[in-house]
Amino acid sequence: MKKTLLAACVALLSTGLAQAADTLTKIKDSASATMGVRESSGALSYTLGDGKYAGFHVEVCQHVLADVQKKLGLSKLEVKFQPVTSANRIPLVQNGTVDLECGSTTNTQARQKDAAFAVTTYVEEVRIAVKANSGITGIAQLNARPVATTTGTTSVQLLRKHERATGMDFKEVFGKDHADSFLLLETGRADAFVMDGQILAGNIAKSKNPADYKIVGEVLSVEPIAIMLRKDDPAFKKVVDDSLIAMMKSGEIAKLYDKWFMQPIAPANTKVGLPASEATKLAWAKPNDKPVEDYAKK
Repeated sequence: MKKTLLAACVALLSTGLAQAADTLTKIKDSASATMGVRESSGALSYTLGDGKYAGFHVEVCQHVLADVQKKLGLSKLEVKFQPVTSANRIPLVQNGTVDLECGSTTNTQARQKDAAFAVTTYVEEVRIAVKANSGITGIAQLNARPVATTTGTTSVQLLRKHERATGMDFKEVFGKDHADSFLLLETGRADAFVMDGQILAGNIAKSKNPADYKIVGEVLSVEPIAIMLRKDDPAFKKVVDDSLIAMMKSGEIAKLYDKWFMQPIAPANTKVGLPASEATKLAWAKPNDKPVEDYAKK
């Protein structure tokens, strides 16, 4: 009797997990999908206020969801925005609150244990932003100085691991999001902000006086940024990947990149001015979902 009851419980649990993982069924039944978006992830994903979000990854995900709608034969699909942070983005994907996380998440081996990643859509270079009059030109000038980073990100860890940082100590100060981290630099509570180059460029472009800041020093890491999905849902990942690969082959993704990184964008009508890197172009030419560790291999 006990074995029968245990087997029934296991079967019920397995069914529940399968249903939770079946994102396409969830979207079809509800005629809605939820995108995880960021408040201040540069031109990748940012808020316009009043519950509106924009950016390269936001629009890419909107294209993907349009393809999902066609795939499911839905006459209408409601797209919802759910703001996420570096700290809560993975749990919100895991628990089903978010179907597609369309922010600025690096694909890592550690994160792959908790979530899945679509093919890489953007390859980032982690850099250092400082005030233009600071005299700081690279890692060598950061010893014992306060360095801003965003809670839940890997940037200062990368700084510590850099060969030129051996024997140095950084005083980490944490911002709750990227805008908060930039504010730490802006107000002098940090002497540097270490983060993805496009996030730094985006925050500088939106600042009161962009000329007061500059991006300096060594490239700390090359990181594949990708849309994050629930783990163990290959059917949904395939639909997402197929949509992204079609955009890459058609040149649509390059057009969207130009729109968000090379043209003036709302709300300040300023340009990020960051051309697509060779690594990003290669990711579009040869789609893959490799983690950052593969990029670090010599």
